[in-house]
Amino acid sequence: GRVHAATGGRFDPSVQPLWLARATGGDTDAARRLIGWQNVTATPTEIRLHVPGMALTFNGIAQGEAADQIAALMRDEGFGNVMIDMGEVMALGRNGAALWQAGIAAPDGTTIARIALSDRALATSSPMGTRIGAGAGHIIDPSGGAARWSTVSVSAKDAATADALSTAFCVMDAGAIARTLAHLPAARIEAIA
Repeated sequence: GRVHAATGGRFDPSVQPLWLARATGGDTDAARRLIGWQNVTATPTEIRLHVPGMALTFNGIAQGEAADQIAALMRDEGFGNVMIDMGEVMALGRNGAALWQAGIAAPDGTTIARIALSDRALATSSPMGTRIGAGAGHIIDPSGGAARWSTVSVSAKDAATADALSTAFCVMDAGAIARTLAHLPAARIEAIA
């Protein structure tokens, strides 16, 4: 909900019906009518979808959340210097005397940047990294627009936030990204192409 609000609705887990319609050649207009985070109620014990046919995808946040959960377990067990890679990266402490190093790759595997991390997460999203349906990318703009970037990497204090932002930023213009980052000063773009 926090990232949905900060991105002006561009991060919206309720895009799952549209994702499925695109992947299977279904009715995308009907699927679009099922999108809307305002029709979702989430509490600590329940997620309720208020429109029949709605569905959620956690693809844009689950790997980051998994990295955060593993990091919490590692900290609880006394590990202060470890890099966790659950599809998104969480770096705790240091790699000996140096900071942890992470490469950022484009969908074709080309390294486009390298960054140093310590007590920081990194998430990278590439719409065409996974293709669905007739060559469409797996990251979907809830407003129906096309992806604007081929790869976006975001770092933040936690991997779930970095994951959600890298997903949303793929469909946002540079001005909207800057406005979002102004509200989330602990996050930053590490690479965008």
